[in-house]
Amino acid sequence: MTFEEARAYTEQPLGKKKKLNHYKDWILAWLEEYPHLSSAQIHDWLLERYPDLSVGGSTVRSYVKDIREVYQIKKKVIVRQYEAVPEQPMGKQLQVDWGETKQKTTDNKEIKLYFIAFVLAHSRHKYMEWQARPFTTRDAVRCHENPFQFYGGRTEEIVYDQDHLITVSENAGQLLLTAEFQSYLNERKFKVHLCRRADPESKGMIENVVKYIKGNFADSRVFSDIEDWNNRALQWLDRTGNH
Repeated sequence: MTFEEARAYTEQPLGKKKKLNHYKDWILAWLEEYPHLSSAQIHDWLLERYPDLSVGGSTVRSYVKDIREVYQIKKKVIVRQYEAVPEQPMGKQLQVDWGETKQKTTDNKEIKLYFIAFVLAHSRHKYMEWQARPFTTRDAVRCHENPFQFYGGRTEEIVYDQDHLITVSENAGQLLLTAEFQSYLNERKFKVHLCRRADPESKGMIENVVKYIKGNFADSRVFSDIEDWNNRALQWLDRTGNH
């Protein structure tokens, strides 16, 4: 097709897809700049920009597929690995992990951001909090209180990796907690489960959440300031992450 033919093709009535023709310029611009974007990310970006838009995921997928075909925008295929995780009863377990990303800023620079992620093992309900500097143990303690408020309580057990913010050393096969985190644990009195490095199944759920946050919320999103970023993260959780 010529460019004019392609434009005419995408603007013709296509049943439910006609609803998205009004947003075609945005969708096309996003795909041209970030060709790896999934239709789920496009859907979330549309809802962030147009909160009153009512459109199903299948409609967005079909429309994005047509745009890719007409404008020859190929998508990079990413193969994901999943681990089976045993089901947990309600209120039993919370999984925690940390992650980091590099984001483009509004002044066209690059910044490194750090986040802590939580997921309830039974409901898969997620929470995250971001910083523009590496986490300390004190940050980790503070960031536990916020999800407890977010969830309306705490679980009996919390699962962690062998992170330096939580563990300080391994003594005769026994993992030791840092003094500051041990003090917090003594106050809150929840059970701690520390995963062995060769035991990814124990925390496979939170690892998938970290990948999801990086690949859906953070991917190609432009950073302005940390307060705005955290507000947008909470909006994303309500709109998409926990939808």
